[in-house]
Amino acid sequence: MFEQQPENLRQKVQNLAAEAINKSAPSAWFEVLYASANGDAEQIPWARLTPHSYLQDWLDNHELFTLGKKALVIGCGLGDDAEALAKLGFDVTAFDISPTAIAWCQQRFPNSKVKYEVADLLAIPSQWYRAFDFIFECRNIQALPLSVRAAVISSVVSVVAPGGTLLLIARVRETEAEPSGPPWPLSNSELAQLESLGLQKIADMLFLESQETEVKQMRIEYQSPK
Repeated sequence: MFEQQPENLRQKVQNLAAEAINKSAPSAWFEVLYASANGDAEQIPWARLTPHSYLQDWLDNHELFTLGKKALVIGCGLGDDAEALAKLGFDVTAFDISPTAIAWCQQRFPNSKVKYEVADLLAIPSQWYRAFDFIFECRNIQALPLSVRAAVISSVVSVVAPGGTLLLIARVRETEAEPSGPPWPLSNSELAQLESLGLQKIADMLFLESQETEVKQMRIEYQSPK
């Protein structure tokens, strides 16, 4: 996780993010980071090379009907979460703003059924509007500054089909004050925007990011009305 990375890598991420924000391109730093990694996953702070444990736990404890159902993985990184959904039978689309990340996924999983695409969360393709039955959003909202947070949350909600499920994992903060970042944990009022845009919270769970840190995260399941 982020806290467990070497200090020089944390500083690199913060510098890249600050530079991108100064250029009014807050998501541009992801491609710079992936490209500069030169195929070394240890240079990607969030890369686990395995499905997120709290996604896998949720999947293992829910009876899912995946036949004919479409899933979307937001900011798919190196593809492990998308592959986990595909193995269950979902028709999976997974996107990242970084062309290098998408090429990396395709190299790792050359025979995958997942449709890996380059796309921007702040400019979602119109054909994705209300098109997915299951959406996995893991720590992408928190990776973008508060100046674009409302727009990002709106984009996430926009892809949830009627009756669909959004599973969200994010760091959370207990104050409305703007935190330093990245990442920028979500506040209660920011999480409430998901419900104000029409989603219903079904369940949530608070957990620590790791045994070595007290950073709080939440896994929240939302559903869209049919």
